Amino acid sequence: MRRFFLSFLALSAIICGLSAKNMVDSQTDSLLKSHKLVYIDGKPADSATQAYVDSIRQRISVFYYDQFRHFSDPAAPYFLFMSKDAQLAMGIGGAVRMRGYYDWGGAMPAAGFAPYLIPMTPDPAKMRHFDTTPSGTCLFFRVLGRNKLLGDYQLYIEANFTGYQSRDFKLKKAYAIINDFTVGYASSTFSDPSALPPVIDAQGPTNKITPTAVLVRYMPVVHDKWVFAVSAETPSPAIGADGTTTQNVDNWMPDFAAFAQYQWAPGQHIRLSGIVRTLSYRDMAAGTNHNRAGWGTMLSSVAHWGDRVTTYVTGTYGHGYAGLGGDLLGNYDLVADPTEPGRLYAPASAGYCLGLQYNFKPNLFASASMSQLRYLPAHRTDPTEYKYGWVATANVFWNMTPRMQVGAELNIGKRGNADGQHRYARRAEVMCMFSF
Repeated sequence: MRRFFLSFLALSAIICGLSAKNMVDSQTDSLLKSHKLVYIDGKPADSATQAYVDSIRQRISVFYYDQFRHFSDPAAPYFLFMSKDAQLAMGIGGAVRMRGYYDWGGAMPAAGFAPYLIPMTPDPAKMRHFDTTPSGTCLFFRVLGRNKLLGDYQLYIEANFTGYQSRDFKLKKAYAIINDFTVGYASSTFSDPSALPPVIDAQGPTNKITPTAVLVRYMPVVHDKWVFAVSAETPSPAIGADGTTTQNVDNWMPDFAAFAQYQWAPGQHIRLSGIVRTLSYRDMAAGTNHNRAGWGTMLSSVAHWGDRVTTYVTGTYGHGYAGLGGDLLGNYDLVADPTEPGRLYAPASAGYCLGLQYNFKPNLFASASMSQLRYLPAHRTDPTEYKYGWVATANVFWNMTPRMQVGAELNIGKRGNADGQHRYARRAEVMCMFSF
């Protein structure tokens, strides 16, 4: 892992010298041209108001270079409704997304392709499986405004059909941005969705860290090149208490996250992120509460190499951060200490993801990625315990129009256990999405 991080730093140093726009930006430009402004009380006439209208268009472009925007997120609203004085603009948008997938050689019991879920002794009646899901279909509202007291502000609400059986409506994000502050239910500061490679599968890379939490974040931009952020976030720990010798304790301290980022062009950056957590549990035999420190670090980057190539890199390491995402979403923040009954500890885990995208045209590209996550407990575990998982992904996407996209993907994954036993899984997927 050390060798990987050193290689990552060397690679990032080379990337920082790249700044040219490529075909990804050309596709974004085609999206920007598709937006329409609708004036509620008539088009503004004075030049000062028209200048603000132009700034609204500029802020729409920033939407596509959001620090926390992932490839699979919907495009900005097709229509923006604006008041005559240009003090308020509102857009209603969304996406209709359909996925179909086929497993063979041992079906995975989930819509997301996660190596942790690979059956080590597959059921002969479930060796192949075909299914579809509308998961990822969404609606959202975005408000852009300005106020003498607050300055520039944004409001955002998004809900996805990812609830029960991937059809129930479920809140995904709800936050306000007032100048450099973000308040609400938003992507964690300890995440970098834009540095994840494009995929069709909802699970994504094995080390994918994209939690959402109610938070308060301060994120200033310094000289257009440096971005800093610090936040307090509502915790959601995954504690492996058994209810007999150990018990969960109510959360009493927020998670604290921060990052420092250098960006040399829109949509291109290198970032160092970190999070510190308080993980609490109760020793039922001793009748005492205990607190363990959890922490995680992440290095991430996205960069354009010339006109056609884009690279995506993430590396993660820490203790007690597994519940924030990736392959170990179960109770792996704190696990039982076999040397001391009634005690839990924060195990380590490490992961990486490397992705490469090649654009044949601005609206046609292929990508490939490789990700791996390793579970690194301090004590001996059950022989059937998960030790590592990896996923290799190859796909192709075609934007038939600026707002209609189709894609096909092949995933191959492997789960390895502590006793050396391992098994592979395979999945083919197709997708169609329309943004409005």
